[in-house]
Amino acid sequence: MSNILKSGPAPLPPATVRVPPRKPGGRSKLRTRATPYAFLAPVIVLFVGFKVYPVLYALYLSFTQNVGGVITFVGGTNYRRIFGDPLFWTALRNTLEILVIQVPLMLGLAILLAVALNSKLLKWRSFFRVAYFVPIVMGLVAYGILFSALLNYQNGFINYLLTSVGLPRIPWLTDPFWAKASIIMAMTWHYTGQSAVMYLAQLQAIPGELYEAAQVDGATRRQQFWHVTIPGLRPTILLTVVLSTIGTLQLFDEPYVLTNGGPDNATLTVGMYLYNTAFKNFDFGYASALGYVLAIIVTAISVIQSLVLRRRAQ
Repeated sequence: MSNILKSGPAPLPPATVRVPPRKPGGRSKLRTRATPYAFLAPVIVLFVGFKVYPVLYALYLSFTQNVGGVITFVGGTNYRRIFGDPLFWTALRNTLEILVIQVPLMLGLAILLAVALNSKLLKWRSFFRVAYFVPIVMGLVAYGILFSALLNYQNGFINYLLTSVGLPRIPWLTDPFWAKASIIMAMTWHYTGQSAVMYLAQLQAIPGELYEAAQVDGATRRQQFWHVTIPGLRPTILLTVVLSTIGTLQLFDEPYVLTNGGPDNATLTVGMYLYNTAFKNFDFGYASALGYVLAIIVTAISVIQSLVLRRRAQ
C-alpha cells in the first residue's frame, strides 16, 4: 500500500489522434477518372476510324451522286431508284430463294449430325467432330475454287462419278437451276459443321434425367427427340437461325467465285450487286443506298424471326 502511495497514479497512455484521410484534389479526381479511358483510347480511335466513320460516311454518300467527278447532293433519289431497279429485285429474289432452301437444309442436317455425334454408340466421336468442323476453317475463296473444280462440266469429279455409273453430265455452273443448287451445296458443306458443334454443346447441357424419365413413361426414340431434344435445343436453334439468315442475306463469296452471278443473273445476290455497283460501275452513292436497304432488310427479317421463334418456345 505504501509503495502504491509513493509511486503516485499510473501514467495515462498517449492519446491517439485520428487524422482524416486527405481528399483528393480536382486534378487527382480527373486523373483517376481519365485513366481507364486513356487505356481504351487506342481501341476507341480504331473503332471510330474503321467502324463509325465509314458507316456515317456511307450514309452521307447514299444521298449523293458523283457527276463528272463532283459529289452532288441528290436527296432520296438513290433510294427511289432502288424500287424501280429490276436488277435489284432479281438479286433480292435470288438471295431469298437461296435463304429459304439452304438455311433449313443446313440446320436440319446440323441437328441430325449433332445427335449422331452425341451418341455413345458412335466410335471415334472425337475424330468425326473434328472432321465435320474442319470445312469452316477453310477460307471462303479457297473452298469456292475447290467446288468450282469439283463441279466442272468436263473434268469435274462429280460429273466423273455420274458418267461412271451411266448418268449424264450435269451443267452445274452454267444452268440457272443447277448453278443455284451448286451454291446451296457449297454453303451447306461449309457451314453445317459449325452449327453442328453449337448444337452438340447444347445437347451435352440437356440433363440425362429427362431422357430417363421419358423412357420410364414409355416414350420412343422419336418421341424423345421431338419432346426432349428439340425443346432443349431451342435457344441454340434461335441463335443459329438468326446468324445463318444474316450470313445468307449478305451472300457474296460463293456466287462471286463459282458463277460470277450467272448464268443470266440467276445467282446474282444483293451483296454481289452492291459490289458490282460500287467497284465496277463506281456508283458509290447508289451502292451505299443499296447497303443501307440491305441492312434494313436483314434487321427486319432477324427481328421477325426472333419474335416468332421466342413466341413458339413459350
